[in-house]
Amino acid sequence: MSRDFLLEVVVDSVESALAAQEAGARRVELCADLLEGGITPSAGMIAAVRRAVSIGVMVMIRPRGGDFCYSDAEFAVMQHDVRVAKELGADGVVFGILTPAGDIDVERMAALIAQARPLAVTCHRAFDMARDPRRALEDLIGLGVERVLTSGGESSALEGLDLLVELTQQARGRIVVMPGGGINERNIGKIVAATAAAEVHVSAGTTVDGPMIYRNTRAFMGGALRPPEFTRTIADVARIRAMRAG
Repeated sequence: MSRDFLLEVVVDSVESALAAQEAGARRVELCADLLEGGITPSAGMIAAVRRAVSIGVMVMIRPRGGDFCYSDAEFAVMQHDVRVAKELGADGVVFGILTPAGDIDVERMAALIAQARPLAVTCHRAFDMARDPRRALEDLIGLGVERVLTSGGESSALEGLDLLVELTQQARGRIVVMPGGGINERNIGKIVAATAAAEVHVSAGTTVDGPMIYRNTRAFMGGALRPPEFTRTIADVARIRAMRAG
């Protein structure tokens, strides 16, 4: 793979942000709770990551897991979190809002975008839940969104490759179509070659043991669907480098 492209790595910790930078990523998407697909990180995490790395930091603005149709109270939370991200030195914010009918909520998106400026704005994979991706893309272009993160409406970018190609052609350089979702060392070359993507979003995690020596295995935190108590996932330098190389 000879094309140069920007690699964005989704991270949820200072350690992972540093690993992404070391491996040559040019931007991170900073989230909390990746098991939920990512929600807004704490102010403390935003500040710590901003101090730790010199590469771009995009902050997720998502008040909860689940769908992307928000109440007035949730929207107010998002407005507050955009202000916090700006104050703490983020390079951009990442959000997406849909109407109950499955369209881009143009009014609310426009309000958040105006508040976020001059920061860059990415629409995340809420886009993949829109009922008409072609119309949704035009709505985002009209709003002036810099990029859209999408798997092509499928569970992975490889499965959604045909639509990713179509969306890139439709965009005609008016917005960056950034493939993401299930991209790894084995398929990144095919996806970049097919889409001519200028930017690619990956997770590139590896599971490591936590530092606890004493481990009470009778109790656990959270619901039945949960990550193991005594391991955690961090960004893997070797995997990121492999994906950069194709």
